[in-house]
Amino acid sequence: MKINDIPVIDTDVLVIGGGTAGPMAAVTAKEQDPSLNVMLLEKANVKRSGAISMGMDGLNNAVVPGHATPEQYVKEITIANDGVVHQPALMAYATRSFPMIEKLDSWGVHFQKDETGDYDMKKVHHLGTYVLPMPEGHNVKKILYRRLRRNRVQIENRFTATRLLKDPDGKIAGMIGVNTRTAEPIIIRAKAVIMATGAAGRLGLPTSGYLFGTYENPANNGDGHAMAYHAGADLANLECFQVNPLLKDYNGPACAYVTGPLGGFTSNAFGERFIECDYWSGQMMLEFFKELESGTGPVFLKLDHLAEETIEEIETVLHTNERPSRGRFHEGRDVNYRERMVEMHISEVGFCSGHSASGVWTDETGATTVPGLYCAGDMASVAHNYMLGAFVYGQICGESAVEFIKDRGEPKLDEDFIKAELDRIQAPMKVADGIPPEQMEYKVRRLVNDYLQPPKVTKKMEIGLERILAVREDVPRLCARDPHELLRAMEVQSIIDCAEMAARASLYRKESRWGLYHYRVDYPDQNDAEWFYHSRLFKDENGQMASGKRPIADYLVSLGEEKDAYRKMRVQKAANG
Repeated sequence: MKINDIPVIDTDVLVIGGGTAGPMAAVTAKEQDPSLNVMLLEKANVKRSGAISMGMDGLNNAVVPGHATPEQYVKEITIANDGVVHQPALMAYATRSFPMIEKLDSWGVHFQKDETGDYDMKKVHHLGTYVLPMPEGHNVKKILYRRLRRNRVQIENRFTATRLLKDPDGKIAGMIGVNTRTAEPIIIRAKAVIMATGAAGRLGLPTSGYLFGTYENPANNGDGHAMAYHAGADLANLECFQVNPLLKDYNGPACAYVTGPLGGFTSNAFGERFIECDYWSGQMMLEFFKELESGTGPVFLKLDHLAEETIEEIETVLHTNERPSRGRFHEGRDVNYRERMVEMHISEVGFCSGHSASGVWTDETGATTVPGLYCAGDMASVAHNYMLGAFVYGQICGESAVEFIKDRGEPKLDEDFIKAELDRIQAPMKVADGIPPEQMEYKVRRLVNDYLQPPKVTKKMEIGLERILAVREDVPRLCARDPHELLRAMEVQSIIDCAEMAARASLYRKESRWGLYHYRVDYPDQNDAEWFYHSRLFKDENGQMASGKRPIADYLVSLGEEKDAYRKMRVQKAANG
C-alpha cells in the first residue's frame, strides 16, 4: 500500500522514543511474544538518546525490601503531591520496582552495594528511604542497546513522529513522521503504539537564553504531549509544572540525591540549612524560592565542610555520570567543593512526571484514553516516575500492548488525514523567506517565562495565552531551508501546543497546589472542597482545547497523621535567624 507514493510500513507494536522507557517497552514486547514485529522509532540514535544518554548517577525511587514497602512509597508520593495522584498507578510501580532492579542488575547495570552485598540504600525523601546510588551508571544506554539487538527489535533512527494515526473506530493505527536527515516522510501502520518521548523540556527558557541549555534533555521538547493531544488523548495536571533546583548557569541538577546522603545539604548564603529535606517536591521548591528571594539568599549547595575522601567520592560520581561536563564547568569557574559553596538557582519550567505529576493521562496498565495507545516515562502522568519508573512502565506498557493486539487485525488508515499531515510537514520547506524556527521558538519560550513562570498571576497568564495564540497565527510563515530546520519547525509547533496547554491548565485550576509548581498569587490557598481532582485537558468536539475535572480514584493507602508532613520541612531556626 502507498499513500502519495509513500510506502506504508507495517508492524505489530510501534514504540516511539528510544531513551529509557522506550527500549524497555520494545524488549518486553519481544520477550512476551518473539514472533511479533516490534519497531522502535527514535529521532536521534538509540545508542545515545534520551535523558539517560550519558548514564545516570542513581535511582531516586527504589522500593527495596527491608528498607521500604510499596505501601510506604505510595503514601510518601501521595503526601508529596498534596493528595492528587492516581494511587493504583503508583502501587503498580511500587510493587514492580524491586523486580526491575533485579532485572537490570542481571543485565549488568551496577548499583551500589554494601559490605554484605545488599543494596546500599540512602535516605533523601522526607519520610522514607528510596535512593540507590549507581557509581557506574554511565553504561546504561549501552546495556539497553545490546538488549534491543539481542531481542531483534527493528530500530529506525533519525525519524521523528509528527502525528498519531487512528482507524475509523477511534483505535490507534500508527504514526506519520519525517526523516531528520533527508526530509523523507514515513508512514507506519501499527496495531498498538507505545509513546516514550520524554518530558516537555523546551517549554520555558533557561536564564542563559540558550535554547538547548535546558535542565531536561533538549531533544525532549513535548512532541509526545502534542501528538497525544491531537490524537484525542486526555492530559492531566499540566499546571503542575516541573521546576527544579540546579547549579547557577549550568543546565544540570545540584544533585542533593548524591551529596545529601554523604553530608551535603542545601543552605542559605550564611551556610545554614533551611529545609530538613532535599527531596524535590513542590513544597521544597517553594521554600527554596522563598529563601532565594529573601535577605538570606541566594541558595547554595554546601559541601565545604566534608572530609576529603567524601568529596572525592562525590566528584567521582557527579563528574563521570549523567552530566560529565559538570567538572569542567566548576573548573572554569574556579569552584572547588573543598573551599566554597556552590551557587544554586531555579530551572526553567516544563512538563515532566519524572519530577512532578503532569503528563498524558495513563492508568495502572499504561493505557491512555485512546484505545491501543500507551505512554511511559516522563511524558506519562504517573507522579514522580524518575528513571526506574520509566523502566517499570516501559515494561508494563510492553505487556499491555501485546495483550491489546492479540485479536486485532490490520488497522484501516485515514488517507485524507495522512495527506493533510503530509502537507503540514512539508509546508515550511516551501516558504522562501519566512521565520526561522529558532526565532519562533525563542519568542514562545520567552513568553512562557514572562507570563507563566510561577508564582502565577491570573492577568499575566491571560496576556501570555493571548500572545502565545498570536505566535500560532504566524506558523504558516515558518520556514525551513534543510531537513534539520524542518525537524526544528516540527518541534516548535509542538512547543507552541505545550505552551498553550500550560497556560490554559494553569488558568483552569483556581487554587494553589504542589508548592511552587502551581502557586497562584491571587488564589494562594489549597482548596480541597472544589479542586481535589485531577485537572483534565483535552480536544473537544469542535477541535478546541478544553479543560475539566477527573475524579481521584479511591486510595489504596490512607495517609493518616503524616498527610501534612511535607509542609513542615522548614528549619525554624534558619527561618527566624
